[in-house]
Amino acid sequence: MTTAVLDVYLTESEWSATLRSDVRKGLTAIPKMLPPKWFYDAAGSQLYELITKLPEYYPFAAEHEILLARAGEIAAASRAECLVELGSGSSEKTCLLLDALSSVGTLRRYLPLDVSEAALRDAIDSLAAAYPGLVVHGIVGDFTRHLSQIPADGKRLLAFLGGTIGNLMPGDRAVFLRAVRQMLRSGEQLLLGTGLVIDPAVMVAAYDDEQGVTAEFNRNVLRVLNRELGANFVPEAFEHVALWDAEREWIEMRLRARHRLTVRVVELGLEVPFAAGEEMRTETSAKFRAEGVRAELAAAGFELTEWWTDTAQRFGLSLATAG
Repeated sequence: MTTAVLDVYLTESEWSATLRSDVRKGLTAIPKMLPPKWFYDAAGSQLYELITKLPEYYPFAAEHEILLARAGEIAAASRAECLVELGSGSSEKTCLLLDALSSVGTLRRYLPLDVSEAALRDAIDSLAAAYPGLVVHGIVGDFTRHLSQIPADGKRLLAFLGGTIGNLMPGDRAVFLRAVRQMLRSGEQLLLGTGLVIDPAVMVAAYDDEQGVTAEFNRNVLRVLNRELGANFVPEAFEHVALWDAEREWIEMRLRARHRLTVRVVELGLEVPFAAGEEMRTETSAKFRAEGVRAELAAAGFELTEWWTDTAQRFGLSLATAG
């Protein structure tokens, strides 16, 4: 019989306090910015699922291609007893890893960590039905703050998929990777998904699709602020912008004010002016090169032991071992 456990370390009050802090800091910064984690309310998560099915959005399909081809190798190389997954991820990708690890006979526990309690409860329910005998231990938490709450029960493989590592700024990325290494024991492994530097036109199109789904996803963060903080953003007053920064090698998503306006954020007591054409950054998505991934992992105390790409070499999947 499947055992399902859910531990909550990110309470509603902590979530609200973090949102308030992030929004106050971001809307008063020059230039303005908002962290991408606030995209993902229920509506934002649904929009993201639609994005993963768009023809322009190659990262999802490319990573899935790698996992479909290599899950057996990953399982054989890790022989993990516990699969830890950071972020909600795709249940389809998760199942590829769970199936492979089950096939080699080592898997006993699946431990997803996510900020959304509702999403984790859904995952636990579905996996409990699909994998009899598997212990499913969900942790409601922020992967930048709650890694220490992940139990050390059996040999662990920590999966951080989807290229989400690219949403962290370089300094934050280094801190995060060191924290992962500190959490893992020597010989345990990290499975890391990274988007690769390819044709800029292809990369930008993935974040600016013809149907406008990504634009709605981008503007959804304004709806979150309206609902949670009493803001009066008019989402349609902002234009979606996606561009490639060749120097920093990342995609930026921004929201550009179509005209001069002032936004009130009641819960923060803020009045925020926007000039016509002023842009607010909502996401960076760094793209990588193989040598850069190896160097960042080594700096954090990992050895890159396996490196795979999809056939078109658009996405990289690293298996790294804690030294």
